[in-house]
Amino acid sequence: MVTEPRLATDFWVRAYIARLEAAHIPAYVTARGDPTAGAVLVKLASLDGQAKLFQRSFDLMTGARAWVVLSEGPEPDVDEAIGRQRATDPDLWVIEIESRGGRTLLDEDGLAH
Repeated sequence: MVTEPRLATDFWVRAYIARLEAAHIPAYVTARGDPTAGAVLVKLASLDGQAKLFQRSFDLMTGARAWVVLSEGPEPDVDEAIGRQRATDPDLWVIEIESRGGRTLLDEDGLAH
């Protein structure tokens, strides 16, 4: 089994924010977690009262990593889901993206974490 090297979380977050800025997609770090190994949640606010929350998932069968939707619906409900996750994992990072078109860039190459 080949293990892919992991970047420190704070480095990955900075690179992801820079990539979003280059694509003119507003993004903010709303919670900072462990700089080395904290997990990352990405909230997509579509600016119409709705939101989606993504988390990185690991497929045990294939070894692949993918971003999956953890929660979606009215933005206050998604914010509550973030609060629950942060209550159980204080090392968690949260990035919020504002995009009417739903762009997160999470499906692009180079965003493994």
